[in-house]
Amino acid sequence: MPEGDTILSAARRVSAALVGNPIVEIETPQPRHAMDRWPERLGGRAVRSVDARGKHLFIRFEGDLTLHSHLRMTGQWGVYRRGERWRRSPWRAWLVIRTAQHEVVEFDGPVLELMTDSRTRFDRNLAALGPDVLAPDFDERRFLELLRSDDQTRGIGAALLDQRNVAGIGNMWKAEGCFLAGADPWRRLGDLSNGEALAVVNAVRPLMRDSAEGRRRGRRWVYDRAGLPCRRCDTPIRARGQGDDNRTTYWCPACQG
Repeated sequence: MPEGDTILSAARRVSAALVGNPIVEIETPQPRHAMDRWPERLGGRAVRSVDARGKHLFIRFEGDLTLHSHLRMTGQWGVYRRGERWRRSPWRAWLVIRTAQHEVVEFDGPVLELMTDSRTRFDRNLAALGPDVLAPDFDERRFLELLRSDDQTRGIGAALLDQRNVAGIGNMWKAEGCFLAGADPWRRLGDLSNGEALAVVNAVRPLMRDSAEGRRRGRRWVYDRAGLPCRRCDTPIRARGQGDDNRTTYWCPACQG
């Protein structure tokens, strides 16, 4: 699943292509949106801004209309020069926005909806999101309040994946953050100090920002390395499912014991 850094990077690329450039055509090839009339409803409207919050991306048009996207496991945003070959098949495109120079394409996005700006502020699911891990002014106090209101028998690894606690951290950055902070992902919230919880988030925030800006493509410490030796101590990396959706958690039992 694309995580917050991937979505922020996509928002910046989409913004560079659309903001300040007249929209010449909008297509909705996915049959689900055939009756939504988005080309007609958005025709003639300029894109005011493109922003991200956690794993959600918003394209804001003139006239109080916003396209909201969540890619879940399969989706992807692509930005191409006109005439450039797309990296995914055209039949997988859900939305195409064209300017004179670019084609902005959303592929395989299971959540794609047109809403008013006010709804993006008050929608129940969006309003329930925790602080954005990539926000310049990340609200540490609010994050800790939400963490302490969660089930204190829950492991920190599962709690970090709950977007109601913190928005933008997915399975990879959860694993990497716990490793870098020396936190056992199975350790219960009730046994974890506020400082230890913040250490996990603060370990990945700069790495995620670098990733969003295309500055870092470093090696992984534990994610997807089950059975391989830890890069710090040579202990084999372990992996097993965790949380409500049983997503695989990776950790070093020696470094994170």
